[in-house]
Amino acid sequence: MTKRKVSVYIATSVDGYVATEDDSLDWLFKIEPEGDAGYEDFMKDVDTMIMGRRTYDWVMEQEDGVNPYEGKMSYVYTTQSRENTEDVIFTSEDPTSLIERLNEQSGGTIWLIGGGVLVHEFLEKNLIDEFIISLAPTLIGKGIPLFQKSDVTHDLELTDVRQYGQFAQLHYLVLNK
Repeated sequence: MTKRKVSVYIATSVDGYVATEDDSLDWLFKIEPEGDAGYEDFMKDVDTMIMGRRTYDWVMEQEDGVNPYEGKMSYVYTTQSRENTEDVIFTSEDPTSLIERLNEQSGGTIWLIGGGVLVHEFLEKNLIDEFIISLAPTLIGKGIPLFQKSDVTHDLELTDVRQYGQFAQLHYLVLNK
């Protein structure tokens, strides 16, 4: 069984929030990063996305209902009943089972897009291999945190730091998996 890498590639405010309490990302788009902040290079190896329903709904709203990840498989965690499409599977499968199943298939990087609750669930089960976190130059004070309180600790290794305009991007490998 080939182990596929599970990556969290995400932007946060400097104070650690991925969205405001009402799911807004307006704060993120106030300042443009330089270039695409490494997104295109990251996406070269990604063939599978995992995201929560609120993240999926936000993406689809921003893209006027057109899946921006067409041709790549997306798994959307939800408790709602929704109809699967060719590229999108709605699921409530245990994260460990999903990753084990995906590891039975050949493929590239699995992008755990978000949100914070899903990142927490995958982190609690030691399913995340790396974090690529872009810090936006803003403090939003409150909102949806990237990391929730946890009794599980993880050691990280900083492998790269890049600057994209006013954004700082930190690349960490998760060590104790």
